[in-house]
Amino acid sequence: MTKPPEDDEFRVVTWNIEHNGINNDGDDARWHLAMDVLATLKPHVLLRQELTRADMFGARAVWAEAARLGGHAAFLAGATPESANPTGVYVDRNLCRPTEFFEHRTGMWHPVCNPVVRLKGAAKKLSLASVHLCSFDPATRASEAKRIATLGRPGMAAIVGGDMNSYPHRPSNRHPLPDWSRIEDRSHFEARTIERDGKRISDTLPDEILAGEYEGRPPVFVELGHYAATELGQAGALEPTSPLWRTDQGTRQQIDRIYATPQVADALTGLEVIVTEEVIEASDHPPVLATFSLSGLRRALSAEPVPAT
Repeated sequence: MTKPPEDDEFRVVTWNIEHNGINNDGDDARWHLAMDVLATLKPHVLLRQELTRADMFGARAVWAEAARLGGHAAFLAGATPESANPTGVYVDRNLCRPTEFFEHRTGMWHPVCNPVVRLKGAAKKLSLASVHLCSFDPATRASEAKRIATLGRPGMAAIVGGDMNSYPHRPSNRHPLPDWSRIEDRSHFEARTIERDGKRISDTLPDEILAGEYEGRPPVFVELGHYAATELGQAGALEPTSPLWRTDQGTRQQIDRIYATPQVADALTGLEVIVTEEVIEASDHPPVLATFSLSGLRRALSAEPVPAT
């Protein structure tokens, strides 16, 4: 598909910036570097994870980030006793008019940050969600994925992205799932595997819940990396993301993913995993950029929903 002109683009980025780009000694150079990267990507929607302690001091870190993005509207989910790394969403006020804000809690891990917006020129609302699934418990991740699936009920339109701490259920031939016999970190093994048919395998269950078919029924969401690779011919859309910094947990995997309801996914024109020297210095996860046709997205958000069969 031919890339649309820039004025017909709607850009969505998901990015887990490790500990909000702030080191233990308070040095925030990585945050400033990350903001420079985002300035080049110019996201209309930014789905953020690990906004570490950004709720403190009147949420000044959130407002500083919104300002660096050009004055985007900002939404922050709450921190929890289990984690001081909340999720957040930033939206371009010139294109997106916020109408509601929801915070979905499934336990003591990261709540889902879920503003709802009305895209300028569109009749129907678009739900946006930043997610950071549990890092240590596959059962919690499955529960979180089922909660997220409610954002894709019939008639709803949504874009969901974040750090899934799990694996795609249709792995790329170029990037096979981890070989657990080669990974000595037993804690990581327990955190990232599930039991199936008496064997321990990589946890792909969240992706199966969100983007898997069941007995011929269509998925709740479309995983946009897979869509871009298979429908748009962009093999690079399946490039792995995390970890950028560690070498003791196996090869990099497609941990950071973006999902959309089918009518929204049809407006996708491209997906790219952004890995540069600046990105690697800023965080252990790279940003993932999904680009939509703005006019196509408006049409999708104006059409009548197709009844489920």
